[in-house]
Amino acid sequence: MNGIWVAPGRVNIIGEHTDYNGGYALPIALPQVVTCAARADSDGLVRVSSRQHPDEQVCEPISGLAEAEVTGWARYPLGVVHEYVRRGHRIPGVVLELDGAVPVGAGLSSSAAVECSVAVALRDLFALPVTEADLIDIGRAAENDYVGAATGTLDQSASVLCTAGHALFLDFDTGERAQVPFDLAAAGLELLVIDTDTPHQLADGGYARRRRECEQAAAALGVRSLREISDVGDTERIGDPVVRRRARHIVTENARVLDVVEKLREGRDPRSIGPILTAGHASLRDDFEISTPQLDTAVAAALAAGAHGARMVGGGFGGSIIALTDAERTGDIAGAVEKRFHEAGFTPPRTFVAVPSAGAHRISWTADK
Repeated sequence: MNGIWVAPGRVNIIGEHTDYNGGYALPIALPQVVTCAARADSDGLVRVSSRQHPDEQVCEPISGLAEAEVTGWARYPLGVVHEYVRRGHRIPGVVLELDGAVPVGAGLSSSAAVECSVAVALRDLFALPVTEADLIDIGRAAENDYVGAATGTLDQSASVLCTAGHALFLDFDTGERAQVPFDLAAAGLELLVIDTDTPHQLADGGYARRRRECEQAAAALGVRSLREISDVGDTERIGDPVVRRRARHIVTENARVLDVVEKLREGRDPRSIGPILTAGHASLRDDFEISTPQLDTAVAAALAAGAHGARMVGGGFGGSIIALTDAERTGDIAGAVEKRFHEAGFTPPRTFVAVPSAGAHRISWTADK
């Protein structure tokens, strides 16, 4: 049997670093996807190739994945195969051919798109009894335990669960999820993504350090997670000023997510969420301290050119921003950011318009005769 599966990248409208703190987030899936062409085999091997790395084909025995010393891009799909096997699912052999259109290192969750495309492919190829929640956790485990990046489940949740035309409201404490209408075109708006071409590396320590600091904040406040704190004034009880700032971001970010969701559900003009996005950037820059000069410059230039709101997205330390723009002004705003980058001596940014798209799914299937 063989087939082709796709899983999208994501961009988060609001709600950064809240997932591993039991909080809220509001992502959309991107039209950019990772494609996984997969074929079942019976030789006990997993073969992985990528159109983006044509000279780096990888072949490993499935029984030895726990000890495999493969590094780089191939560790993500291998981690998914390993996690299926570790959970007791039988995979007799598989060939995985990947092709990624999600910009790598742009904070748009290219790694989760890889993980989820492989996860849905293996589920379907071998008729494995896994739920959507299992798919999300398999991707998370591959990234946390096999690759070594201490992420939450936001990215995998968006890649699996999002639907076209909607943002996905996620409550990481209760497991609640709901589709929230997000039709910017009807309001004459667009969501401009500006990739600053400053790749981030979540496995290099900065992300994990922020996660530890949030755990320290929760312990200092005597709560299981920062989700339990709704009054930002409570964070003043934290003695360490750095840990206090981290907590303040999480508490205020959760409030921003709920504010945006309320406005969208009430049918308010989406322009009204613009200042909330901008406030989110200030919090990530000042309290969570994960922005960069390129991200700050892109946000400032987009706002100066007329964006209703703008903020960095993703894990931080590089990547992309989003800007909420009037559709007729999107090109001008992108041009203003490009001009400011040129003046600052930065690498030219890449831009595209994000359209809320569908989550991971199969696009073709051929059964053996």
